Amino acid sequence: MAEISAKLVKELRDKTNAGMMDCKKALAENDGDMAKAMEWLRQKGITSAEKKSGRVAAEGIVESYIHTGGRIGVLVEVNCETDFVARREDFQALAKNIAMQIAACPNVEYIKISDIPEDVVAKEKEIEMGREDLASKPENIREKIVDGRINKRLGEMCLLSQPYIRDQGITVEELITQQIAKIGENIQVRRFQRFILGEGIEKEETNFAEEVAAQAGMK
Repeated sequence: MAEISAKLVKELRDKTNAGMMDCKKALAENDGDMAKAMEWLRQKGITSAEKKSGRVAAEGIVESYIHTGGRIGVLVEVNCETDFVARREDFQALAKNIAMQIAACPNVEYIKISDIPEDVVAKEKEIEMGREDLASKPENIREKIVDGRINKRLGEMCLLSQPYIRDQGITVEELITQQIAKIGENIQVRRFQRFILGEGIEKEETNFAEEVAAQAGMK
């Protein structure tokens, strides 16, 4: 059995807000593996955040973020349970950080993997199955490779799966879980929209050298 250090126990406690003894036991049961220990705590219903996740969150705020230069903007709705929490600075800071995260992740289209439509998942699988580097692999191996690639690709498309821009050691989902434990209410990202200046507008392609020559009367 792996030796469980106090530092590792504290790290798990900071991520889950579970009790010190529960964290130590979770790590001991999982040979010091942090991810498995977090999963163990959740399965046992020990983490306070997990207990709050089913509660209705209908209050909150719509937060905005405009990137420097005004070329990218984001609106995001982040919900909590009470108007009192919605007015707290730490909740509003969380919403602002989530808006900034969305602005920094151009490939993110969904909040969580379960939000991705089945036809999108099927299309991604079709693309992966058709890749040339898999042609010589046995079918059972090919399926495993494709499943791994698909899971990675779907994660890249979802906000909650992204490494948090201010702390790459946690995901956005883990950031929210930490805040749920700290604030004491369920918190959910409900929807978001990213705006990119000029997106969808067909621009006339011009040859810059020819345009300058024309303006100078050379043509």
